[in-house]
Amino acid sequence: MALPLVQSLLTDLVRIPSPNPPGDTRAIAAHIAAVMSAAGCETRILAPPNKPEAQSVIAVWGAGDPVIMLHAHIDTVPIAQNEAQHWSVDPYEAVVRNGKLYGKGSVDDKAPLAAMMTAILDAAQRGEAPQGTLVLVAAAEEETGGRLGTRWLADAGHLPQCDFIIVGEQTHNRAATAHKGVMRATVRATGRSVHATNPDRGVNAITAMARAVLALEAYHRDLSQRPHPMVGVPTCNVGVIQGGSTANAVPDSCAVYLDRRMVPREDPAAVQAEMKAVIEKVQAGEAQLSIGDFQVSNWFESTVESPLAKRFLDCIQKELGADPGPIGYLPGSDAKHLTGAVRGEMVIFGPGSYEVAHAYDEYVDLRELQSTTTILIAFVSQTLFNK
Repeated sequence: MALPLVQSLLTDLVRIPSPNPPGDTRAIAAHIAAVMSAAGCETRILAPPNKPEAQSVIAVWGAGDPVIMLHAHIDTVPIAQNEAQHWSVDPYEAVVRNGKLYGKGSVDDKAPLAAMMTAILDAAQRGEAPQGTLVLVAAAEEETGGRLGTRWLADAGHLPQCDFIIVGEQTHNRAATAHKGVMRATVRATGRSVHATNPDRGVNAITAMARAVLALEAYHRDLSQRPHPMVGVPTCNVGVIQGGSTANAVPDSCAVYLDRRMVPREDPAAVQAEMKAVIEKVQAGEAQLSIGDFQVSNWFESTVESPLAKRFLDCIQKELGADPGPIGYLPGSDAKHLTGAVRGEMVIFGPGSYEVAHAYDEYVDLRELQSTTTILIAFVSQTLFNK
């Protein structure tokens, strides 16, 4: 018996490795472009000049309004050094077992991509003129922040203005309208090194940093008083600490690397000022404390009030027989880079959970993937064919 189309497409996608780093997506981009071109789409393969191997695909079918974008990313996280031994299957073989398809990228993010491709192929095979446009964006570089993928596509003018955007990620097929942003920062402590036989002659940078870490922990607890209704509370995590060179010397330097999660509507400039204030208040003695190297990946927030959004929620409701959302999505996504390309609304949507992504034995439940596909096909049918 032939595989259902969506499963066949997903199998092919998983079997084309696209780990990032290094982020070489040429093989998978070529495959996607060939499939979509064969279906009659106007297809382009695009890449930024400073990373030409990071290829993305834009496939357009139909014409006129409304313009609906289906977006998913084609890069995956790499297989870590000690990860492969934990896989029970070949991570690039797309093995099906007990109703689940296993493989690197199977749920993040090739399952939503396969469902989106299926929805467009289904529309193209109808032999009817659509009343609107479908735009498939299969983007590189999401796993490393999206700046050389979706962000570049948007800044370079390759993305049209859209009336509704569906960003494929793992939401158990409910519509998510918000995710957190990230503020990365580095705190540095500078002291004075002396021999450890008489450490009081020096200035211990690690001791000063310990006080800073405790202040950041208190700051993290304070953030729990600022809940967002969709994505929970902002957080501050000390993820890495580096300092000292040997036990018999007073360390003259120490650094910690922070991850500050922002909830929608937090002002990144205000968050940066807030973090600076936390460090400035630390009593560090003779040591010098500073915070800098700020990097921002913004949050995303949308509504679902337009007729297109309500139609999409209805399609979810009819397929699942359950609350379609909106819900929050805790990880980030490329939605934050698409806000300038949407003149309507945008949702994050797809099968599975982010909790099985980026892990060994990653999988997607095939029944859930079929529901994803059914919802997308129904939405496209109602929107472009009034059926």
